[in-house]
Amino acid sequence: MTRVRLMTDTITVHVPFRLVKRGGRKEIVLPIGRPVPRNVNDTLVKALARAFRWKRMLESGEFGTISDLAQHEGIAAPYLTRVFRLAFLAPEVVEAILEGRQPPGLSLEVLRDQLPVDWLEQRASLGM
Repeated sequence: MTRVRLMTDTITVHVPFRLVKRGGRKEIVLPIGRPVPRNVNDTLVKALARAFRWKRMLESGEFGTISDLAQHEGIAAPYLTRVFRLAFLAPEVVEAILEGRQPPGLSLEVLRDQLPVDWLEQRASLGM
C-alpha cells in the first residue's frame, strides 16, 4: 500500500495586470515600470492598408486609372488620391504607425496633406 502525502505548502504567484477592452478586443495592461503599451491608431492603420491595397491593384494592371479604381471602390477619386499618398510614406513612418509609436499629433488629416517626397524630409515634417 502506498501512502499519499498531501502538500501543505502552497505557492501563490501574483501577476499584476489589467484586462482592458479596446476596439472589441481585450488587451493586457502591464503595471507602471513595464514597457509602455502601444497606442495603435486604427484609423491610420486602415488607411495605410487601403493605400497599399490600391497601389497593388493599380500596379497589377487590375485597374488602368485612379478614376476606374475609385469608381470600383465607390468613393470619390480625390479622396482616393489623398489616401493613396500614404503608400509612399517613408518605411520608418509606416512601421511607427503600425507599431503604435507615431507622434501624438499624427492623424489621417495630417497625413492626407501634401507631404514631402523625400523620406528624410517626411520624417522631419512629421516630427519623427
